[in-house]
Amino acid sequence: MKNEKLKQQIVSYLLLVLGSALFAVGDVMFVNPYHLAPGGVYGLANVFNAMWGWKISLAGICMDIPLLIIGTIILGPKFGVKTVISVILIPVFTFLMETTWGYQPLIHDGLFTSSEGLTSYLTYMVGDVEYYFQPDMFLNTVVAGLIYGVAIGVIFRSGATSGGSDIIAMIAHKYTKISLGTLVLIVDSIISLTTLLAFKDIRFPIYSIVLIFIESKIIDLVVEGVKSYKTAFIVTDKIDEVRDFIIKDLDRSGTVFAGSGLYQGAERKMIYVTLNRSDLVKLKANLRFLDPNAFVNVIESSEIMGNGFKALPTE
Repeated sequence: MKNEKLKQQIVSYLLLVLGSALFAVGDVMFVNPYHLAPGGVYGLANVFNAMWGWKISLAGICMDIPLLIIGTIILGPKFGVKTVISVILIPVFTFLMETTWGYQPLIHDGLFTSSEGLTSYLTYMVGDVEYYFQPDMFLNTVVAGLIYGVAIGVIFRSGATSGGSDIIAMIAHKYTKISLGTLVLIVDSIISLTTLLAFKDIRFPIYSIVLIFIESKIIDLVVEGVKSYKTAFIVTDKIDEVRDFIIKDLDRSGTVFAGSGLYQGAERKMIYVTLNRSDLVKLKANLRFLDPNAFVNVIESSEIMGNGFKALPTE
């Protein structure tokens, strides 16, 4: 048991390092050159970098550490060691990327030393020299969203958070009745809108919000996995036939509830069962033969833990 726990801890810290490195790659190579700000402290750091030349890593850690201290004072010791390590690792990797790669875009339709003949262009500096490039906004946004999503998803899988604007949302949640999810969306949207004030171009906040949407879907995919489960509630008079099919043909178990009909008060039985997508298709296809009068309610199950599914957390 001790060896297994040690192995899990090692894997979680490796994931934390990997996620932090990926975040830096996504930010420096894809987000910053396109003047995007997909929420968070580093979204704001990108705006500061474009406007005043501040290093992203320095601006990020100068905002993250005070937020972490303030959050700990107001909310208590909610932030574990891994979150503190994440707050340190991300600016370290970002600084390395800034130093070795600079702010050159990876996706573009050409790099030039002059804007002559270009109908659409963005710029970046290398020392005192200004370079111009033709942006591919959509492709860059998609790739940035994928990298950001994988990075933050891996950090979440390690048991840490990236801190930043989430702390602001948590503090606001303590003193308001607004849900945490709504507050996170509000904070990130406000940060995305700073690109409109800074660059006077509506494309940047729009693409930033698209990036946030892609990122959120990838985070869910990384954290929850690709498996999709459905939960079915089946009210049937042929309880034995349906039960035997679920147990023998689908190799699944479930729970039987006893109840009574609302209209006539007749005693009815209901089966509660959770299935993957393919098993649900088989169940629906066979229910019309087992009991054509069955009543079925199918709902989406975002996470299933326990015997036969994902293991319960050990911590």
